[in-house]
Amino acid sequence: GVICEMGMLQATTLLYLAAAVSGTRLEHLRGGGRKEKVTVVGSGNWGSAIAKIIGRNVLERQEFEDEVRMWVYQEQIDGRNLTEIINEQHENVKYLKGIKFTENVVADPDLASACKDSTMLVFVMPHQFIPKKWDHIQLGKGCRAISLIKGIEFDEQGPQLISQYIKGVMNGMDVSVLMGANVANDVAQDEFCESTVGFESEANGEVWQRLLDCPTFRIGKINDVAGTELCGALKNVVALGAGFCDGLGMGSNTKAAIIRIGLKETAKFAKMFYEGVLDETFMESCGLADLVTTCFSGRNRKCAEAFAKGEGEWDEIEKKLLNGQKLQGTITSKDVSAVLKKKGIEAEFPLFTRIYEIAFEGRAASSIVEL
Repeated sequence: GVICEMGMLQATTLLYLAAAVSGTRLEHLRGGGRKEKVTVVGSGNWGSAIAKIIGRNVLERQEFEDEVRMWVYQEQIDGRNLTEIINEQHENVKYLKGIKFTENVVADPDLASACKDSTMLVFVMPHQFIPKKWDHIQLGKGCRAISLIKGIEFDEQGPQLISQYIKGVMNGMDVSVLMGANVANDVAQDEFCESTVGFESEANGEVWQRLLDCPTFRIGKINDVAGTELCGALKNVVALGAGFCDGLGMGSNTKAAIIRIGLKETAKFAKMFYEGVLDETFMESCGLADLVTTCFSGRNRKCAEAFAKGEGEWDEIEKKLLNGQKLQGTITSKDVSAVLKKKGIEAEFPLFTRIYEIAFEGRAASSIVEL
């Protein structure tokens, strides 16, 4: 009887073990067995703010590895490497002063080492600095990316999305985007805000939402990469118009009109060049909310105000006001204007056209209201 019971006990134990193993295998197939490894590619003001959010979130969530690598372009601060300072003080003293990272955020000046075995890449830097050589970098299986880059490239055909550019550089990797009313310093200080993940793959959209969402940074998602991304790029152009209004001392009614016309032209432009752009995208955080916040704060508005006051040319103003950061609105305005001219449709976009004329063709800033 005892032997029989022992035999049954062994059998039961084996069954439990088998169940556990198959459970693990199932979990592994779902991606649960292998934890996601996250790298933030970029470390400026917005890159550092998002690294702070991600660093804290992964510690609370089982599906992500604890360590978050942040690729940092090496700079010298008082004779010391910026990466050393970040890893000792857990703070980006140059681009996000006064905000502490959790200790699991590790600055790394070497792209290959920062991205080794990563399954989730967060691209966040001015688009002209996106690394182009990835052949020597060993990424994790099934790696995908998200772009937080608010800019746009243009070629003869029209706009080229940064997400598409990254997809090309990364040999066809799935690339989502994150855009929203997200002034970096406010996000870093945990002031409540929202943002929008634009995705092509629903499953990847959900993983990005789980990585980024927290009580002070609420993440919505929408199946519209192009619409989401174009909102993030074109709002910087509209913000120049808002800055011109501020520089001339015009009131909030005028700025509200600029914002409304700007949103309308953004939607028209997006639908003209891309199929599948959704109306509701423009009512998400990436649309209306981001446009509003950028027209009331942010670097493009600030520099355009100085420009309208006659405080110098764009590169002088950028140098004086931005602490080494770059203006995106002026670059995008030039590119948008080139596309509209080429297609002979400037008259259909009176605000975009007028902003370009004021910024680069010597028209008076006061003509912003003569549309």
